[in-house]
Amino acid sequence: MTELQTFSARGLGSLRRFFSKKNSGDISRKQLPFEYGMRAYMVAPGQPVWTDRNYAQFSHEAYVKNVIAHRAINLVSVSASSVRLKLFTVGVRGGRKEIKQHPLLDLLRQPSPTHALGDFFQGLYHYRLIGGNAYIQAVGPKDTPPRELHLLRPDRIAIIAGKGTLPAGYRYSVGAQSVDFPVDRITGRSRILHLKTFHPLNDWYGLSPVEAAAYSIDQHNQSGAWNQSLLQNGARPSGALVVTSEHGGGGVLSDQQYARMKNQIDEQFTGAANAGRPLLLEGGLDWKEMSLTPKDMDFIEAKNASARDIALAFGVPPQLLGIPGDNTYSNLQEARLSLWEQTVVPLVMCTVDAINSWLAPQMGGGVELVADTDGISALAMRNQAIWDRVEKANFLTENEKRAAVGYPPRAGAVV
Repeated sequence: MTELQTFSARGLGSLRRFFSKKNSGDISRKQLPFEYGMRAYMVAPGQPVWTDRNYAQFSHEAYVKNVIAHRAINLVSVSASSVRLKLFTVGVRGGRKEIKQHPLLDLLRQPSPTHALGDFFQGLYHYRLIGGNAYIQAVGPKDTPPRELHLLRPDRIAIIAGKGTLPAGYRYSVGAQSVDFPVDRITGRSRILHLKTFHPLNDWYGLSPVEAAAYSIDQHNQSGAWNQSLLQNGARPSGALVVTSEHGGGGVLSDQQYARMKNQIDEQFTGAANAGRPLLLEGGLDWKEMSLTPKDMDFIEAKNASARDIALAFGVPPQLLGIPGDNTYSNLQEARLSLWEQTVVPLVMCTVDAINSWLAPQMGGGVELVADTDGISALAMRNQAIWDRVEKANFLTENEKRAAVGYPPRAGAVV
């Protein structure tokens, strides 16, 4: 279904009349907005805008069926959820101070009765990597700090269009039942936090990495299906049984002979149990190869190329996924460093910033969450190099050095 088909018949007719030559003067078709833009800005305010991408299909084809995408998503999600979060005061003289006990920390340690801290953030990152969108619901009485945090499946959320680019609310639907979560027009806040990946053509929903890697995922899945079919057919390429003209009535089998031969091949010469069984030909039959071999198709390398493209879409070095023939990184340690620096840490920072902006004011304000990157073992060598460089900077005072590496100033030290 195209973008315009998602409008109601009445609304679509209105849009057509709006953009018709009679009503638009000299406006040409080339001057009309893209379909994504039309959907983003021309949908009637107060109406839900459903995402066109099939989240269930993304989950099935990429996360469930494809081992490369599954491993890449798991690797990024588990790594990101393992980053420790610390809470600091903000706006206090003398620098920020770490807080060990706070309702916000208690909420994150046990967001809901069914999720602990690690499980919650793993699910959050999984949703975002698979669908490009993730939603957190704050549960509790209105105008009070949240008592629980719940993850909502992205395919059950529809954004209710508002004026401009600010949504009017979020609609969560399960079956025939739905509930709306309004967005405050002044502050832009809601009991729903929407985390999304940037999409250049959609104002409401994020772009899934699965969508960018769709062709490569399909190719990789088809390669696996081809291997399975080859195995089930005795691991032999297809070919043709040819009846020579000297036998079988001028090269033609009777219906009875044809049915007998077909049943014999299906029962005795196909499937894994019959692999390698020799084919007994009689009556002038001859076997002729017809299809290309895996070597001729360069099958293995094509499959590995698709796997590299999938890993690239998720920001995971192919070496960490066990893809052979990849020599981009000199060793595994550099590949891990690349994963954390280019993919995991930016994802965590973006998520922490969004949670700070959304959740901290609801918990009384004056605090902010900070990702503890110093505790990441993969970044130990990089952090050590930074510390050594700062330590050798004789023109910096002690507190300036501490500020350069992210530590608060020490009382009594030279400013």
